[in-house]
Amino acid sequence: MYNKSSDIEIIDAVLAGNQYLYSDLIRRHQRYVFTLALRFSKNREDAEEIAQDTFVKAYRYLNNYQRTSKFSTWLYTIVYNTSMTFLRKKKLDTLSLDQEENYTIIEHQPQGTKNNFAEKASQSFYVNKALEQLSYEDSNIITLFYNAEQSLQEIAEITGLEANTVKVKLHRARHRLKEKLELLLQGEEKELLL
Repeated sequence: MYNKSSDIEIIDAVLAGNQYLYSDLIRRHQRYVFTLALRFSKNREDAEEIAQDTFVKAYRYLNNYQRTSKFSTWLYTIVYNTSMTFLRKKKLDTLSLDQEENYTIIEHQPQGTKNNFAEKASQSFYVNKALEQLSYEDSNIITLFYNAEQSLQEIAEITGLEANTVKVKLHRARHRLKEKLELLLQGEEKELLL
C-alpha cells in the first residue's frame, strides 16, 4: 500500500501511530545509508552498526523532521553525524601499536589487486581505492555528491558548511581524486608490464 507513497506520506502515517510503516522508509534508504556509513568507516561491520544506529536515531527523532529539506538530506545528516561520532569514539578506544606490530599487520594484508584480475579491470575498483586514499572530508563530500546524489546545498546542510565552501571543497576533492587515480593506474601499468 505504501510502496508508492512519498517519504512524507509514510512519515505522517508513522507519526500517526503506524510505526510498522517505518520499515518502508528503512527499505527505501538502507542502501544509501549503508554506502555512506561504509565510505566513512571503511569497515563493513562498523558500517552496519552505524546504519543501524542511524535508523534508530531517525525513528526516535522523526517528529523533529522539519520538512524544510528532503527526508533523505535529513537522514544523511544523521548518517554523517553518527559516523563522525562513531569514528571519534573508536579512535579513542583504539590501542596504539608500536611500529613493529604495525609492520607485521601491513605485511600480512592480502594483496587484493594481485588476486583478482577481473576486479582490477573495474572502474569502480580504482575509484574506491583512490577514495580510500583521500582524507575523510574529501571522501565524504565526493560520496555525498556522487553516491548519495545530494546537491551542494544539501551537502551544506548535512555537513554544516556553507554551500560555496562545499563547492570549493568538492572541486579540490575531485582534483585530489584524479591525482590518486592517475597514480594508481600508473602503478598498475608498471605492474602489468613486468
